Amino acid sequence: MLQQALTHRSHSALHNERLEFLGDSILNCVVASLLFDRYDKIDEGDLSRLRANLVKQQSLYEIAQRLELSQFLRLGEGELKSGGFRRPSILADTLEALFGAIFLDSGFEAARDVIRALYLPVLDHVDPRTLGKDAKTLLQEFLQGKKIPLPQYNVIATHGAAHNQEFEIECLVPKLDIQVFGTGGSRRAGEQAAAKLALEAVQLALVKSPATTRKPRARTAQLKLAGIATIQPDAPVEPGDATARGNRPEAVERAAARMPKNDLVDKAERAEKAEKAEKADKVEKLEKAEKTAEKTVEKTVEKAVEKTDKHDKTEGDKPAKHAKEARPSAKQEGRHDAVTAEPISAAPAATQSKTA
Repeated sequence: MLQQALTHRSHSALHNERLEFLGDSILNCVVASLLFDRYDKIDEGDLSRLRANLVKQQSLYEIAQRLELSQFLRLGEGELKSGGFRRPSILADTLEALFGAIFLDSGFEAARDVIRALYLPVLDHVDPRTLGKDAKTLLQEFLQGKKIPLPQYNVIATHGAAHNQEFEIECLVPKLDIQVFGTGGSRRAGEQAAAKLALEAVQLALVKSPATTRKPRARTAQLKLAGIATIQPDAPVEPGDATARGNRPEAVERAAARMPKNDLVDKAERAEKAEKAEKADKVEKLEKAEKTAEKTVEKTVEKAVEKTDKHDKTEGDKPAKHAKEARPSAKQEGRHDAVTAEPISAAPAATQSKTA
């Protein structure tokens, strides 16, 4: 059974592929049970992610290398010449076949004990929050947790022939002024490499310059900008000062006496600055309103002047037109004179004829 589990299909007809199928199912069952017992506060989705990453080819390959399983493989001549004993897929399949062979030979309990012994050291160094997440996902989650904008990825250059290109990718985190470069056989691989470097740089930058913590406010009486004091519940009040609670000026004086001088000066300066800013805003608004009113008046006056000029021109044209109509033409005047002149000359002629 052990010999069959170590035999590759390139070696002989009796190989380990069926045992590999059986061992794969047993491995998934045992690892799922281990995760279920170990991480009782992780939901089903994260448990599935963890299991998938623990039973994948790379994880099995690392365990097989730790066991030096390549020394015991039975391979065909072609696989030996091509370095099959170093191939991750062959080593991972052989390890699964061994689990299946142990199950058939000694039962499920023996197979579970072997798998537990191999995987417990791995689980001791596993972070369930990050295992199975790629570098881009980890970087994005880390930045979102710190309320920092997401990174930007840009293709800087591509190198090599069309069938064997290498992509150079830039990753930027503008808020932290971080710029890193990664390369890979595809754009996705280059982005992953750049994201991994960016995550390390972001973590280092935040460690060097941690966020400043806010100083706790002193629970003492504080003056507001309007000059009214508010006495905190925990402020000590002497028994003889009971009448002072209703007297606001005295309460203000006591509160001012309790407060540090620096705080009073700072508050007075802030109040003065706020008052000056309000006055400046009011003056600016008044000036804008006056300018707007002046422009409106000027436009109104200009329109009135234009209307007056048009009216005067219209009235001035009317008398000239009437004068032209009233004055007769020169020809008409001549005819009128001729008609009136004839009777004057005819009267003496009639008198002369009567005398004769």
